Amino acid sequence: MISAVKTAMERTIIFSIAVVYIVQQLTQLKMLSPLLGSLVFIAIALLLPKLKGMTRWLTAFFMAAGAILLLLQKADTAVWFEAAEINVTIVTLFLFAPLFGIPVRLPEYIEALKRFYEANLRSNAALFVGTQLLTQIMGVFINVGSIPVVYQMVFVKPQPGMALLLGNALNRGFAGAILWSPYFAAMALVTSALGLPWTSILPYLLGLAILSLAVSWAVDLRKLRHAEIEAPQLPVENKERAAFPFGLGLYLIAAIIVILAMEQLIELPMVMLICMAAVLFPLIWCLAKGAMAVYKQGVKNHVTVTLPALQKEITLFLAAGFFSGSIGATKFGSAVPVLLEHIPLPEFLTFSVLTVALIGGSSLIGLHPIVPVTILAGGIDPLSVQISPTYFAVLLLGSWALSNPISPASAVNNLLAGLFKKPVFEMAGSNYKYAGCMAVVLLIYLMVMGELVPMLGN
Repeated sequence: MISAVKTAMERTIIFSIAVVYIVQQLTQLKMLSPLLGSLVFIAIALLLPKLKGMTRWLTAFFMAAGAILLLLQKADTAVWFEAAEINVTIVTLFLFAPLFGIPVRLPEYIEALKRFYEANLRSNAALFVGTQLLTQIMGVFINVGSIPVVYQMVFVKPQPGMALLLGNALNRGFAGAILWSPYFAAMALVTSALGLPWTSILPYLLGLAILSLAVSWAVDLRKLRHAEIEAPQLPVENKERAAFPFGLGLYLIAAIIVILAMEQLIELPMVMLICMAAVLFPLIWCLAKGAMAVYKQGVKNHVTVTLPALQKEITLFLAAGFFSGSIGATKFGSAVPVLLEHIPLPEFLTFSVLTVALIGGSSLIGLHPIVPVTILAGGIDPLSVQISPTYFAVLLLGSWALSNPISPASAVNNLLAGLFKKPVFEMAGSNYKYAGCMAVVLLIYLMVMGELVPMLGN
């Protein structure tokens, strides 16, 4: 009984954070800031005892260190509340964005995708690239849920010599979704911190996502050829090629178009637009398909299973936001350009290399990318290091994406480790070369685009 009451209280607090944030965005009432900040502190206090291991220690450290920094700065109460609010956009996104994935899981779509896979992706190279691309597309809408969905399609029949390579494809496909999905925490954090519309950076990120497919294929090309030679010659079934499920393709394209149109027509933050679209668009689609039973089950599963499973991330992200806000209060961002002046390289290049190294290196030892990204996005004025907000956004999202496959603490690596029954460090280790190559490609890509479109826009 006590446990049920506590669970209901935790759920109510999380929903309250989202509701107050939405009301604040719609009304612009500054008086709601103390209420929102207080709800964040209450949520962390309630959820922290339930955390385990490194996540618990990191969350506690962020809260303690943030409090000490603000006390040393003699910050007033308003600054404390503002620091606490920094990542509430992510909590709001967690509550609504997964609803977009409900129609994707319609049984007719999943079965059609399985037939598409079996009929079209026959060579190892096609299977590898196709798996990565499909995971990227599905990941945009159903986040980590894309991993088991695509895994079940890939391994509907045995794949001799390809298991770990396909694990790499799943991992890197999800990383590609991080680059450009408007429904991910990464995008919400970066665009809100830098005050950028999603559409302004989308072309650059789509280009980088396509490059990630090419880099991934090139990195594992030798292994793919070896698997092709070593694999036993299985009889090829005489099946006609199947088209990608039309209904699913239409839904995925329509969902993106809806967000693009809303961003152009409605002057609200991207997170607000996603919340509105996530509530209405999947509902309308399922109504039109006569699949309301699937919609209701999806909503129930989201509230009772998905959200409780996200409590660890929600608590860590809120604490990381508070910590980054406390660092921002120290005005550390103004010291960065001064330090960079001592390095005999262009400031933008030095800053870019150090950013990639910081985010990738900290992820390698198990720190979630949201921590350095929140600190950098909230504390650094991009113009002070000779880059534009657009350049900065692509740099941060690119660094986050390449760091995810190599992090032993990432949800994807741990999920894949369970599916493939391998140590998590083996799943992460097989992506080190890919991450290193993507880091170099990211830096070159930014420099080339900076030449073609000076400093990547405004």
